[in-house]
Amino acid sequence: MSYPQLLPPAEKLAAAKRDLDIPETVVICGSTRFMKEMAQADKELTFTGHIVVKPGCDMKNPDPLWADEAAAEEGKKLLDGLHRAKIRLADRVLVVGDYIGDSTRSEIAYARELGKPVAFTHPEVDPDA
Repeated sequence: MSYPQLLPPAEKLAAAKRDLDIPETVVICGSTRFMKEMAQADKELTFTGHIVVKPGCDMKNPDPLWADEAAAEEGKKLLDGLHRAKIRLADRVLVVGDYIGDSTRSEIAYARELGKPVAFTHPEVDPDA
């Protein structure tokens, strides 16, 4: 008796997206100093039929949500994990900006480990170029 092969979770997700006719999902990565550029990339990608996910909080700017140091530290951990989930969900990654910090470098490495295509608005900052 033969048993059906079980698909790994990434293949199940890809199949479900195809079955549901979900458009390509792009995650935007980069330093939050480029939030304005990320918003522009989001607009352009959305207008051309893509689902876009990007950082939703800019902790470099003051906000009551992260005014408390302990809350800010806890929030940073949560946001880092959330952004990695966005990378897992996405079909590809767009790195915005002409600077790559440690967090973005880590996100690029993570995306590449997962086999996600990674593109850059400024290809010269690709750590693997």
